[in-house]
Amino acid sequence: MQNTDKLSTTFKILLWIYALFYVLAGFNHFVSTEGYYAIMPEWLPSHKFLIYLSGILEIAFGIMLLFSRSRKLAAWLIILMLLAFMPAHIYMIQKAPFMLKSIEITPLIAWVRIPFQALFIWLAWIYTKR
Repeated sequence: MQNTDKLSTTFKILLWIYALFYVLAGFNHFVSTEGYYAIMPEWLPSHKFLIYLSGILEIAFGIMLLFSRSRKLAAWLIILMLLAFMPAHIYMIQKAPFMLKSIEITPLIAWVRIPFQALFIWLAWIYTKR
C-alpha cells in the first residue's frame, strides 16, 4: 500500500469516527436532556428547544460529513456550532464545582473542556480543506 493510500484510508476512518461522534452526541441530547439544563447559561432562552435543536444539528452535520458533496459545508457548520457552544463551556467554568447527575464537575474538568473544543474545531477545519 502506498503512502497516499494509507493516508486516504486513515482519513476515511477518522472521518467516520468524527461523524459518528456527532451523531451519537446529537442523540444524547434526546436521551440525557436533563443533563444539558445544568450547563446552559440562564440568560439563554428556551433551553429545551435549544437542547433539541443542537441535537438535531449535531446529527445532521455528522451525517453530512460522510458525503463528499456536503462535507465542506458540514465542517464549516460544525465550527460555527462549536463556537456557539462556547458560552455553555464558559458558564460551566463559572459555575464549577457542581453536580451533573452523579458526576462532580470540578473547575479543572470545566477548563479541560475548552482545549477539547479547540481540538474539535481544528478537526472540522481539516475537513473544510478536503
